[in-house]
Amino acid sequence: MRVLYIVSNSIYLQSVMIYGFDNEKYLQIQSEHIKQRIAQFGDKLYLEFGGKLFDDHHASRVLPGFQPDSKLRMLMQLSDYAEIVIVISALDIEKNKVRSDLGITYDMDVLRLREEFQTRGLLVGSVVITHYNRQASADAFRERLTRLGIRTYVHYTIDGYPNNVALIDSDQGFGLNDYVETSRPLVVVTAPGPGSGKMAVCLSQLYQEHRHGVKAGYAKFETFPIWNLPLNHPVNIAYEAATADLDDVNMIDPFHLEAYGKTAVNYNRDVEIFPVLDALFRGIYGDNPYKSPTDMGVNMAGFCMSDEEVCRKAAKDEIIRRYYTALGDMASGKTNETEVGKIAMLMNKAGITTASRRCTVAAKERQEATGVPAAAMEMCDGTIITSKTTALLGPSAALILNAIKYLAGIDHDVKLIPQNMIEPIQKTKVSYLHGNNPRLHTDEVLVALSMLSPQDSNCRRALDMLPELRGCQVHSTVLLSEVDRKIFRKLGVGLTCDPVRKKYFPNTKS
Repeated sequence: MRVLYIVSNSIYLQSVMIYGFDNEKYLQIQSEHIKQRIAQFGDKLYLEFGGKLFDDHHASRVLPGFQPDSKLRMLMQLSDYAEIVIVISALDIEKNKVRSDLGITYDMDVLRLREEFQTRGLLVGSVVITHYNRQASADAFRERLTRLGIRTYVHYTIDGYPNNVALIDSDQGFGLNDYVETSRPLVVVTAPGPGSGKMAVCLSQLYQEHRHGVKAGYAKFETFPIWNLPLNHPVNIAYEAATADLDDVNMIDPFHLEAYGKTAVNYNRDVEIFPVLDALFRGIYGDNPYKSPTDMGVNMAGFCMSDEEVCRKAAKDEIIRRYYTALGDMASGKTNETEVGKIAMLMNKAGITTASRRCTVAAKERQEATGVPAAAMEMCDGTIITSKTTALLGPSAALILNAIKYLAGIDHDVKLIPQNMIEPIQKTKVSYLHGNNPRLHTDEVLVALSMLSPQDSNCRRALDMLPELRGCQVHSTVLLSEVDRKIFRKLGVGLTCDPVRKKYFPNTKS
């Protein structure tokens, strides 16, 4: 294990990401399994897509090698007879819930998803607003969709859901919901994030389709939890950490255990809703083809792990990353101690602490040694690169420069951006734009490198290394600005920060 405070290497180094997941195998066996499930039913299949249909960065973080658009690529193979229904909860609209990975609200993401799907030649049939109770914000969003020519339906909150099966499976339950008109045999139901009510929409449509004389089926494509991994496997624990704000809990599927005598992992909401689905199927068709919530799923990810230890390490890093994210959200008032406490318990279950993440330890050691905010990155080859705050650069900007110089084989002492170029930028930020922090952010450093690259081969080589940062792990001892966090997200870097506001050190030496 090496910790490099000063990198001196004149040889080009390519950071090779170590994969633990066979994505090509996944695409092959997953698509075959979905086609088999479609063939089970008659006129129509409602396929609930859990998680992200694309941009599934959580899956790509905990299963290194999983491509964020894998599910979308499979769906495009079925584009001729599939349509998409996007679901959003009125509760999420009302509280302006934000996708943490993209930094946009769920209602804005509905529009983004629709455009992305249509760009790829997929039909988006409509949008369903769930948990509707005539909220003003939901009505405003519905009016906006209508002005854009998007068909919109509402589904109401049902008292006692999901336990009051008699009410749910009646004209006063699902029967009150709008009937979502669809035109193709495969209806993919997706949403900006968890807790939107996708399954309830599918079940409501089974009820409604039966009233319209259409024989419809249901299946679920949910990547996590992975049903054929142990309950306390780090990959499954990482899913609980990712949904800590929803109070989701992984659990042994009791219906599967009773029916087959075999252990399978599911989560509380699917287990809770299974009696409703069971009653619906029996009421409509006289029988239920599924004996357990696990039977409803089509997930084959657990069969495609090529290196379980790589996935274990990645999942543990993700749990710690979620912990720091929750700490930062609590510091800014976005969440409370309950979410932080839950993830702390999950860390304990996984047998890890924040010290289990190498870059976290290295950043703290660098700060202790220098007395100023610091940052550290674990490269894909295991090398640790660190940085500190200077008079010219913040720790995150300095870290990116140090990392890409390391990858390009450029000596650490080489200054890619001359001081006489940085100082005018600082003057503009402070004197003309009235900023408090003169140091360059990551985006400003990258723009400066881009401007210098036509004349400077070192800058060109360094910029060419940016894609090699994908999959690296970073920790900062201070909360970074939204600008810096976005840059790391775009680079595919797993970032964590201590929940400490940035301090300025005007006399820091460069």
